[in-house]
Amino acid sequence: MTDGVVVTNVDGRPLSRRGLDTRRRLLDAAEVVFGRVGYHDASVVKLAEHAGVAAGTFYLYFDSKKAIFDELVRDLNRRVRHAMKEGSSKGASRLQSELLGFEAYFRFTSEHPALYRIIRQAEFVSPEMLRYHYDRLSEGYIEALGSAVESGEIGRLDPETATFALMGIGEMIGMRWILWGDGMPLPARVLAELERMIGCILEVEAE
Repeated sequence: MTDGVVVTNVDGRPLSRRGLDTRRRLLDAAEVVFGRVGYHDASVVKLAEHAGVAAGTFYLYFDSKKAIFDELVRDLNRRVRHAMKEGSSKGASRLQSELLGFEAYFRFTSEHPALYRIIRQAEFVSPEMLRYHYDRLSEGYIEALGSAVESGEIGRLDPETATFALMGIGEMIGMRWILWGDGMPLPARVLAELERMIGCILEVEAE
């Protein structure tokens, strides 16, 4: 399933459990191959080989290399949003929710470092999917910050501006310490500074 939508093959027929498993293997292979060699040096043959299926089987699920790339962006986006929502839901305050959501994001990117490379490739390969990724990441975030503003839990900030500022902080810290660094856990000094910055943006006291 994809956000409650029935998953089908290229002919529009719903996939069986076996079909869903094969499709999952193809998406997992795409994450690895696009992450390692990039979109232009990847091929349907390489994707199929990595998934352990015949090249002809690939075309039962995706009609082109771009089609699987676009679906991979949607898939990674859905999974990272789920991880962040699950993490932030455990917070007892907005600041705590922010920190737990960031922690979930860093954990996900540590496990899926290709996310960074794939999203950056989307700028040139599929600009509409780059916009999709950030739009979907920000939608619920803006709504949550807006609710926190209305309840008086945080300062009278502009939810959309604050959302994109916080997303930028998370993405760059993840790049520096997850992608270029040693991965999880992040250094204590980084987490402490992150908490301070988030507290400043939200206009709440660090806990």
